[in-house]
Amino acid sequence: MRLSKPKPIAESDAKGEVERVYHEITQVLRVSGINLNFRTWAGYGQFLPVMWDAIRANLETRIFEDAADQIRAEAVRMAAQLGRVDVGSRLSLGESQSYQIKKALDLYHYINPKLLVLTSAVRLALIGQQFSGATQIDFDLIERGVPAHMYPMEMVSDKPDDELVKNTFKDIRRTLSLPSINSDYRTLALWPDYLATGWSGLKPIIQRDEYRQATDELRATAGKLALTLPYAIDISMEKIKEIGENEEVLEKTESFETLLPGLIINIALLEFGWHSPEALSCSPFPAERRQDAREAIGR
Repeated sequence: MRLSKPKPIAESDAKGEVERVYHEITQVLRVSGINLNFRTWAGYGQFLPVMWDAIRANLETRIFEDAADQIRAEAVRMAAQLGRVDVGSRLSLGESQSYQIKKALDLYHYINPKLLVLTSAVRLALIGQQFSGATQIDFDLIERGVPAHMYPMEMVSDKPDDELVKNTFKDIRRTLSLPSINSDYRTLALWPDYLATGWSGLKPIIQRDEYRQATDELRATAGKLALTLPYAIDISMEKIKEIGENEEVLEKTESFETLLPGLIINIALLEFGWHSPEALSCSPFPAERRQDAREAIGR
Protein backbone atom coordinates (compact mmCIF):
# COMPACT_ATOMS: atom_id res chain seq x y z
CA MET A 1 0.00 0.00 0.00
CA ARG A 2 1.30 3.44 -0.94
CA LEU A 3 2.08 5.48 2.17
CA SER A 4 2.33 8.90 0.52
CA LYS A 5 0.54 10.71 -2.26
CA PRO A 6 2.28 10.27 -5.65
CA LYS A 7 4.11 13.36 -6.82
CA PRO A 8 4.13 14.53 -10.45
CA ILE A 9 7.44 13.94 -12.22
CA ALA A 10 8.89 16.99 -13.97
CA GLU A 11 10.61 16.64 -17.34
CA SER A 12 13.95 17.47 -15.75
CA ASP A 13 13.51 14.62 -13.23
CA ALA A 14 12.39 11.93 -15.68
CA LYS A 15 14.52 8.80 -15.90
CA GLY A 16 14.30 5.39 -17.52
CA GLU A 17 10.93 4.49 -18.99
CA VAL A 18 9.37 7.81 -17.97
CA GLU A 19 12.08 9.70 -19.83
CA ARG A 20 11.48 7.50 -22.88
CA VAL A 21 7.73 8.12 -22.78
CA TYR A 22 8.18 11.88 -22.29
CA HIS A 23 10.32 12.02 -25.42
CA GLU A 24 7.75 10.04 -27.42
CA ILE A 25 4.94 12.29 -26.16
CA THR A 26 6.63 15.37 -27.61
CA GLN A 27 7.15 13.62 -30.95
CA VAL A 28 3.80 11.84 -31.33
CA LEU A 29 1.57 14.57 -29.90
CA ARG A 30 3.68 17.28 -31.58
CA VAL A 31 4.07 19.35 -28.44
CA SER A 32 6.96 21.31 -26.93
CA GLY A 33 6.56 20.06 -23.35
CA ILE A 34 4.90 17.61 -20.99
CA ASN A 35 1.49 18.59 -19.64
CA LEU A 36 0.32 18.09 -16.06
CA ASN A 37 -1.76 14.98 -16.75
CA PHE A 38 1.31 13.07 -18.01
CA ARG A 39 3.50 14.40 -15.19
CA THR A 40 0.85 13.26 -12.73
CA TRP A 41 0.31 9.82 -14.30
CA ALA A 42 4.09 9.34 -14.19
CA GLY A 43 3.91 9.35 -10.40
CA TYR A 44 1.88 6.13 -10.42
CA GLY A 45 4.61 3.54 -10.82
CA GLN A 46 4.46 1.81 -14.21
CA PHE A 47 1.09 3.26 -15.18
CA LEU A 48 2.34 5.91 -17.61
CA PRO A 49 4.55 3.58 -19.70
CA VAL A 50 1.86 0.87 -19.78
CA MET A 51 -0.89 3.34 -20.70
CA TRP A 52 1.23 5.14 -23.29
CA ASP A 53 2.31 1.97 -25.06
CA ALA A 54 -1.32 0.82 -25.16
CA ILE A 55 -2.70 4.03 -26.71
CA ARG A 56 0.21 5.43 -28.75
CA ALA A 57 -0.73 3.83 -32.08
CA ASN A 58 -4.08 5.65 -32.00
CA LEU A 59 -2.42 9.00 -31.37
CA GLU A 60 -0.42 8.83 -34.57
CA THR A 61 -3.51 8.54 -36.78
CA ARG A 62 -5.34 11.20 -38.72
CA ILE A 63 -8.49 9.95 -36.97
CA PHE A 64 -7.15 11.16 -33.62
CA GLU A 65 -5.92 14.47 -35.04
CA ASP A 66 -9.30 15.09 -36.68
CA ALA A 67 -11.10 14.29 -33.41
CA ALA A 68 -9.02 16.93 -31.62
CA ASP A 69 -9.73 19.39 -34.42
CA GLN A 70 -13.47 18.81 -33.91
CA ILE A 71 -13.14 19.46 -30.17
CA ARG A 72 -11.23 22.68 -30.83
CA ALA A 73 -13.81 23.99 -33.30
CA GLU A 74 -16.69 23.09 -30.99
CA ALA A 75 -15.02 24.81 -28.04
CA VAL A 76 -14.51 27.99 -30.09
CA ARG A 77 -18.18 27.97 -31.05
CA MET A 78 -19.15 27.61 -27.39
CA ALA A 79 -16.70 30.27 -26.22
CA ALA A 80 -18.02 32.76 -28.78
CA GLN A 81 -21.47 32.44 -27.19
CA LEU A 82 -20.15 33.10 -23.68
CA GLY A 83 -18.85 36.62 -24.27
CA ARG A 84 -15.44 38.28 -24.32
CA VAL A 85 -12.69 38.54 -21.72
CA ASP A 86 -11.24 41.64 -23.43
CA VAL A 87 -7.85 41.80 -21.74
CA GLY A 88 -6.56 44.28 -24.32
CA SER A 89 -8.82 47.11 -23.20
CA ARG A 90 -7.65 46.78 -19.59
CA LEU A 91 -3.95 46.06 -20.03
CA SER A 92 -1.30 47.64 -22.23
CA LEU A 93 1.05 45.04 -23.70
CA GLY A 94 4.28 45.70 -25.53
CA GLU A 95 4.82 44.22 -28.98
CA SER A 96 7.16 41.52 -27.71
CA GLN A 97 4.88 40.59 -24.82
CA SER A 98 1.88 40.42 -27.09
CA TYR A 99 3.72 38.17 -29.56
CA GLN A 100 4.91 35.75 -26.87
CA ILE A 101 1.55 35.52 -25.11
CA LYS A 102 -0.19 34.83 -28.40
CA LYS A 103 2.29 32.05 -29.19
CA ALA A 104 1.84 30.56 -25.70
CA LEU A 105 -1.94 30.55 -26.14
CA ASP A 106 -1.56 28.89 -29.55
CA LEU A 107 0.45 26.10 -27.92
CA TYR A 108 -2.36 25.23 -25.51
CA HIS A 109 -5.08 25.88 -28.07
CA TYR A 110 -3.44 23.09 -30.07
CA ILE A 111 -2.56 20.51 -27.41
CA ASN A 112 -5.49 20.70 -24.97
CA PRO A 113 -8.11 19.24 -27.36
CA LYS A 114 -5.73 16.34 -28.04
CA LEU A 115 -5.31 15.80 -24.31
CA LEU A 116 -9.07 15.71 -23.78
CA VAL A 117 -9.69 13.03 -26.44
CA LEU A 118 -6.71 11.04 -25.14
CA THR A 119 -7.84 11.30 -21.51
CA SER A 120 -11.40 10.32 -22.40
CA ALA A 121 -10.05 7.27 -24.22
CA VAL A 122 -7.92 6.29 -21.22
CA ARG A 123 -10.87 6.54 -18.83
CA LEU A 124 -13.13 4.55 -21.13
CA ALA A 125 -10.50 1.83 -21.48
CA LEU A 126 -10.02 1.66 -17.72
CA ILE A 127 -13.75 1.06 -17.14
CA GLY A 128 -13.84 -1.68 -19.76
CA GLN A 129 -15.42 0.18 -22.68
CA GLN A 130 -15.02 -1.57 -26.04
CA PHE A 131 -13.80 0.64 -28.89
CA SER A 132 -15.73 0.19 -32.13
CA GLY A 133 -13.02 1.94 -34.11
CA ALA A 134 -13.09 3.16 -37.68
CA THR A 135 -14.35 1.11 -40.60
CA GLN A 136 -11.43 1.46 -43.00
CA ILE A 137 -8.42 -0.85 -42.93
CA ASP A 138 -5.62 1.62 -43.66
CA PHE A 139 -5.22 4.79 -41.60
CA ASP A 140 -3.38 7.91 -42.59
CA LEU A 141 -0.65 8.74 -40.10
CA ILE A 142 0.55 12.24 -39.29
CA GLU A 143 4.10 13.54 -39.23
CA ARG A 144 5.85 13.42 -35.88
CA GLY A 145 7.85 16.16 -34.23
CA VAL A 146 7.35 19.52 -32.52
CA PRO A 147 6.15 22.18 -35.00
CA ALA A 148 8.93 24.60 -35.90
CA HIS A 149 7.26 27.73 -34.53
CA MET A 150 5.56 26.27 -31.45
CA TYR A 151 6.25 28.17 -28.22
CA PRO A 152 8.35 26.21 -25.69
CA MET A 153 6.29 24.95 -22.76
CA GLU A 154 8.02 27.12 -20.20
CA MET A 155 6.29 27.86 -16.91
CA VAL A 156 6.81 29.38 -13.49
CA SER A 157 6.99 27.33 -10.32
CA ASP A 158 3.68 26.12 -8.90
CA LYS A 159 4.84 27.85 -5.70
CA PRO A 160 5.81 31.27 -7.08
CA ASP A 161 7.51 34.10 -5.20
CA ASP A 162 5.71 36.85 -7.12
CA GLU A 163 2.83 38.06 -4.94
CA LEU A 164 0.49 38.79 -7.86
CA VAL A 165 1.03 35.33 -9.31
CA LYS A 166 0.76 33.70 -5.90
CA ASN A 167 -2.60 35.39 -5.23
CA THR A 168 -3.88 34.61 -8.72
CA PHE A 169 -2.92 30.94 -8.39
CA LYS A 170 -4.65 30.82 -5.01
CA ASP A 171 -7.86 32.21 -6.49
CA ILE A 172 -7.69 29.83 -9.48
CA ARG A 173 -7.27 26.83 -7.18
CA ARG A 174 -10.11 27.95 -4.94
CA THR A 175 -12.51 28.80 -7.76
CA LEU A 176 -11.84 25.63 -9.78
CA SER A 177 -11.22 23.33 -6.77
CA LEU A 178 -7.82 22.36 -8.15
CA PRO A 179 -5.23 20.34 -6.22
CA SER A 180 -2.50 21.96 -8.34
CA ILE A 181 -2.13 24.63 -11.01
CA ASN A 182 -2.27 23.50 -14.62
CA SER A 183 0.52 24.09 -17.12
CA ASP A 184 -1.56 26.69 -19.00
CA TYR A 185 -1.82 29.09 -16.08
CA ARG A 186 1.80 28.49 -15.04
CA THR A 187 2.94 29.43 -18.56
CA LEU A 188 0.74 32.54 -18.67
CA ALA A 189 2.18 33.49 -15.28
CA LEU A 190 5.40 34.36 -17.12
CA TRP A 191 3.43 37.59 -17.68
CA PRO A 192 1.87 38.16 -14.22
CA ASP A 193 -0.25 41.18 -15.17
CA TYR A 194 -1.68 39.37 -18.17
CA LEU A 195 -2.58 36.26 -16.15
CA ALA A 196 -4.19 38.31 -13.38
CA THR A 197 -6.18 40.45 -15.83
CA GLY A 198 -7.17 37.48 -17.96
CA TRP A 199 -8.28 35.48 -14.93
CA SER A 200 -10.36 38.39 -13.61
CA GLY A 201 -12.20 38.35 -16.94
CA LEU A 202 -12.58 34.57 -17.06
CA LYS A 203 -13.79 34.10 -13.49
CA PRO A 204 -17.33 35.53 -13.85
CA ILE A 205 -17.82 33.57 -17.09
CA ILE A 206 -16.68 30.34 -15.42
CA GLN A 207 -19.30 30.75 -12.71
CA ARG A 208 -22.23 30.91 -15.15
CA ASP A 209 -24.57 27.97 -15.79
CA GLU A 210 -24.03 28.32 -19.55
CA TYR A 211 -20.31 27.74 -19.05
CA ARG A 212 -20.84 24.58 -17.00
CA GLN A 213 -23.27 23.29 -19.60
CA ALA A 214 -20.72 23.96 -22.35
CA THR A 215 -17.98 22.05 -20.51
CA ASP A 216 -20.31 19.09 -19.94
CA GLU A 217 -21.22 19.01 -23.63
CA LEU A 218 -17.59 19.23 -24.70
CA ARG A 219 -16.65 16.35 -22.43
CA ALA A 220 -19.49 14.23 -23.82
CA THR A 221 -18.38 14.98 -27.38
CA ALA A 222 -14.81 13.96 -26.53
CA GLY A 223 -16.06 10.66 -25.15
CA LYS A 224 -17.93 9.90 -28.36
CA LEU A 225 -14.93 10.82 -30.50
CA ALA A 226 -12.61 8.71 -28.35
CA LEU A 227 -14.68 5.66 -29.19
CA THR A 228 -13.90 6.13 -32.90
CA LEU A 229 -10.17 5.53 -32.38
CA PRO A 230 -9.12 2.62 -34.58
CA TYR A 231 -7.08 0.45 -32.21
CA ALA A 232 -8.02 -1.33 -29.01
CA ILE A 233 -6.51 0.10 -25.81
CA ASP A 234 -5.42 -2.64 -23.43
CA ILE A 235 -5.35 -0.84 -20.09
CA SER A 236 -8.20 -2.36 -18.04
CA MET A 237 -8.34 -1.91 -14.27
CA GLU A 238 -7.39 -5.57 -13.93
CA LYS A 239 -4.12 -4.87 -15.75
CA ILE A 240 -3.54 -1.74 -13.68
CA LYS A 241 -3.93 -3.73 -10.47
CA GLU A 242 -1.41 -6.26 -11.78
CA ILE A 243 1.22 -3.50 -11.90
CA GLY A 244 0.43 -2.45 -8.33
CA GLU A 245 -1.96 0.46 -8.84
CA ASN A 246 -5.62 0.90 -7.87
CA GLU A 247 -8.76 2.97 -8.46
CA GLU A 248 -6.88 6.16 -7.59
CA VAL A 249 -5.49 6.12 -11.14
CA LEU A 250 -9.03 6.07 -12.55
CA GLU A 251 -10.14 8.85 -10.20
CA LYS A 252 -7.20 11.02 -11.25
CA THR A 253 -7.95 10.36 -14.92
CA GLU A 254 -11.60 11.32 -14.41
CA SER A 255 -10.53 14.56 -12.73
CA PHE A 256 -8.43 15.54 -15.75
CA GLU A 257 -11.27 14.64 -18.12
CA THR A 258 -13.55 16.93 -16.11
CA LEU A 259 -11.02 19.78 -15.98
CA LEU A 260 -9.84 19.87 -19.59
CA PRO A 261 -13.05 21.10 -21.29
CA GLY A 262 -12.95 24.26 -19.20
CA LEU A 263 -9.29 24.82 -19.98
CA ILE A 264 -9.98 24.48 -23.69
CA ILE A 265 -12.81 27.02 -23.54
CA ASN A 266 -10.75 29.39 -21.36
CA ILE A 267 -7.87 29.41 -23.82
CA ALA A 268 -10.31 30.08 -26.67
CA LEU A 269 -11.78 33.02 -24.75
CA LEU A 270 -8.29 34.48 -24.25
CA GLU A 271 -7.38 33.82 -27.90
CA PHE A 272 -10.25 36.08 -29.02
CA GLY A 273 -7.94 38.97 -28.15
CA TRP A 274 -5.95 38.12 -31.29
CA HIS A 275 -8.07 35.94 -33.55
CA SER A 276 -11.58 35.68 -34.94
CA PRO A 277 -13.71 32.62 -34.11
CA GLU A 278 -13.34 31.51 -37.73
CA ALA A 279 -9.55 31.54 -37.52
CA LEU A 280 -9.52 29.83 -34.12
CA SER A 281 -11.70 26.97 -35.38
CA CYS A 282 -8.72 25.79 -37.45
CA SER A 283 -5.67 24.06 -36.00
CA PRO A 284 -2.80 26.48 -35.29
CA PHE A 285 -0.39 23.70 -36.27
CA PRO A 286 -1.96 21.62 -39.08
CA ALA A 287 -0.44 18.15 -39.26
CA GLU A 288 0.93 16.85 -42.54
CA ARG A 289 0.46 13.28 -43.67
CA ARG A 290 3.40 11.07 -42.84
CA GLN A 291 5.18 9.85 -45.92
CA ASP A 292 6.78 6.75 -44.44
CA ALA A 293 4.15 5.04 -42.28
CA ARG A 294 6.63 2.43 -41.12
CA GLU A 295 9.16 4.87 -39.77
CA ALA A 296 10.16 4.12 -36.19
CA ILE A 297 9.76 6.77 -33.48
CA GLY A 298 12.80 8.95 -33.03
CA ARG A 299 14.47 8.17 -36.38
